[in-house]
Amino acid sequence: MTSESASDNGLRARAAARLSVMPRGTVVAVAIALGAAIAAAALLDALWLDVGTLAWRTAVLGVVGSALVLKLAARHLRAPTFGAANTVTLVRATLTIVLLALLDLRAAEWWVMGLATLAAMLDGIDGALARRRGEASAFGARFDMETDALLILVLAALVWQNGKAGVWILAAGLLRYAFVAASFLLPWLRGALPPSRRRQTVCVVQIVSLIGALVPVVTQPASAALALAGLVVLIWSFAVDVAYLARQARP
Repeated sequence: MTSESASDNGLRARAAARLSVMPRGTVVAVAIALGAAIAAAALLDALWLDVGTLAWRTAVLGVVGSALVLKLAARHLRAPTFGAANTVTLVRATLTIVLLALLDLRAAEWWVMGLATLAAMLDGIDGALARRRGEASAFGARFDMETDALLILVLAALVWQNGKAGVWILAAGLLRYAFVAASFLLPWLRGALPPSRRRQTVCVVQIVSLIGALVPVVTQPASAALALAGLVVLIWSFAVDVAYLARQARP
């Protein structure tokens, strides 16, 4: 056996081991979500949008997203099953992927707003469900947070694309990723933050303000003012967290 084949066998063995310890139903749930997203995108395109590329865009983005979810679940989810709460978050992530696929397609704003509203309505259900069923986990919290961050980025991009606000609104979606990038240069930013109702409330306010700006009857300058209000609140919340981490990092 050559060294290359031995290396390939080792990689396959590690991949198989990861799948073997993955909670039951994880792969099935992710596969169903991916298939449903592609089917819904194809139906939406054929019956109403007629943009021609929504299904394959959703498929490509969905495959990438599915791989990331499976990777995180294999590494961090320590539970016997994927769980109902994580399934709700997965539905939200699937809706976010479809919204991401709609970028640059100039779809009707009502459709975009409807999908975004559905994703926002499901936010909070997963957390309550996790606590009620005893499914709360570090993976679930991280999955929920990353889904929120991606949804905010996509909504901000849609607001800008539809001319409801200037390019500055992209800062609403990029703040989370800028914070993570800064933590590589400033290790103290990786400190643990205590649970916060403020943080959860600000996330909801930001999402609602972006969806409100997308409402077709809300035009400039009202849409820009609404988006700006949400961004200001988000920046304030990040500033509070950064100040807390800075104080904790002091000798």
